[in-house]
Amino acid sequence: MDIFERISQHRAEEEKLQWTGTFRDYVEIVRNNPRVARTAHARVYDMIAWHGIREEDGRKKYLFFEEGIFGLDRTIEKLVEEYFHSAARRLDVRKRILLLMGPVSGGKSTIVTMLKRGLERYSRTDEGALYAIKGCPMHEEPLHLVPAELRPEIEQELGVKIEGNLCPACQMMLETEYGGEIENVAVERILLSEDKRIGIGTFSPSDPKSQDIADLTGSIDFSTITEYGSESDPRAYRFDGELNKANRGVMEFQEMLKCDEKFLWNLLSLTQEGNFKAGRFALISADELIIAHTNEAEYRAFISNKKNEALQSRMIVMPIPYNLRVSEEEKIYAKLIQQSDMQHIHIAPHTLRTASIFSILTRLKESKKQGMDLIKKMRMYDGEAVEGFKDADLKEMQQEYPDEGMSGIDPRYVVNRISSALIRHDAPCINALDVLRSLKDGLDQHPAITKEDRDRYLNFIAIARKEYDEIAKKEVQKAFVYSFEESAKTLFENYVDNIEAYCNWTKIKDPLTGEELDPDERLMRSIEEQIGISENAKKAFREEILIRISTYSRKGKKFDYSSHERLREAIEKKLFADLKDIVKLTTTTKTPNEQQLRRINEVSQQLIDEHGYCPVCANELLRYVGSLLNR
Repeated sequence: MDIFERISQHRAEEEKLQWTGTFRDYVEIVRNNPRVARTAHARVYDMIAWHGIREEDGRKKYLFFEEGIFGLDRTIEKLVEEYFHSAARRLDVRKRILLLMGPVSGGKSTIVTMLKRGLERYSRTDEGALYAIKGCPMHEEPLHLVPAELRPEIEQELGVKIEGNLCPACQMMLETEYGGEIENVAVERILLSEDKRIGIGTFSPSDPKSQDIADLTGSIDFSTITEYGSESDPRAYRFDGELNKANRGVMEFQEMLKCDEKFLWNLLSLTQEGNFKAGRFALISADELIIAHTNEAEYRAFISNKKNEALQSRMIVMPIPYNLRVSEEEKIYAKLIQQSDMQHIHIAPHTLRTASIFSILTRLKESKKQGMDLIKKMRMYDGEAVEGFKDADLKEMQQEYPDEGMSGIDPRYVVNRISSALIRHDAPCINALDVLRSLKDGLDQHPAITKEDRDRYLNFIAIARKEYDEIAKKEVQKAFVYSFEESAKTLFENYVDNIEAYCNWTKIKDPLTGEELDPDERLMRSIEEQIGISENAKKAFREEILIRISTYSRKGKKFDYSSHERLREAIEKKLFADLKDIVKLTTTTKTPNEQQLRRINEVSQQLIDEHGYCPVCANELLRYVGSLLNR
């Protein structure tokens, strides 16, 4: 389809979503599906749950947030269960403002934006359909038409709860246009939209001297006063404030605690009673989820002021810390860079990981556990196994500092430095060393970094560099091992033959002489020591390998050196140690011979084909690893 056919198809799909009927028709819709008349809080929770919930390690993972929020699974679970789910069940938390509090660039506004966009899409589905009185400036629930005296009986019949009263505009419309006949009042399906100001409102503080409370609650239309003769006539009032327009959905307060106090007073009755005061009218009902966000410094200043106690008691404060997982931090940077116009510059593998290691180290706090340093803690947080520590230790560390992740380097700063490296670098690709240099240069330009922090961050850059050095050597190791695949297989088979003889108390027959020999302890230990298997643990490790081989055999599967992660690592490290001189000579020689040149080309091609390098960064990696081995 061409552009205009797609536009036409989209218009047809939008037209299919349109529905208009009477209140009588709407009652039948509610009778068949009472969820149509649910509260705004219930609609938000149902929208999140509709995208799917997955159980992982005894925790709930909400798929709705997967594409935009990374590394905050525990925070998101707490947010959804403790606020959205509870509020959807009409518990008292729905009468509270949800305040997301955390460091800059931690994902607070992203969460709110995702909720708003999610509601817009959800309202276009059959599951998320909602209806409003046609012509109502606040798109209010049609069941508000039911007189208060009849509500208990009708609630029981329809299986719903009716809360709230008609807005002044609908009260007048019912009397003047419909003569009080509520069954004939027009009802329409509405599609939530922030752009069209239907069910989604956003309030951003500005200069208190120029900002008017009308931005929240609407204002008098002075051009119609002479026509209608009174400021209390609904026709002379514009119900176009953010609180009016956010009815039935979400109201976002950006940087809420920067607001002037008079703007926050309106929230006291709105949160607790579900209504607010506007103009010369009675209290106006509103059903909306109020979600705000602020940083920690402003929140501390807010709670220290005794005048704010009434509003503070009407808040649910949800801390939103920084992500503490390296692999998830990589996803944040990848997502932000993909949104740029720098796609033509190649980013070498492990570049974003190295930057992420630096970021996470700045956010972690030293554990009091004996033998646990920041690197080990970082690895455990990222789901890696660390010898000597168990899952119970991980849970204990996660509870050790409730405020862990509320400080450190923010993702925005790191992405700015990666962007700087992308722009300033002349080469067709950048690597981890380019980004680490950019991060280091940026510390002097960061206004909020003290000298003490700078020294600490420089140390973390050095640690990230060491981590990258190990990754780089391992990457080249893998490429060289692949070139000597037969060597890896031979070493593996020799090891298996020896451990089999060791565990079964038998001898090994020399394939050339036929002589029976004792198992080669030196060979076995030279492999096991590569991954830190102690003398005391060697027997258990060897038996584990034999059990794994037996299990594979029973299932009709072939066991090779890559079938066991730790054994694979040991074999590769042993080969790399044996080949160290060859690798060093091959990668650093200025005049390679024909055989060395062939090996360099093989390894470079392997890095390009299997590991995501381009010709430029593959050659740079080989040169860099060669220089590391020469130190």
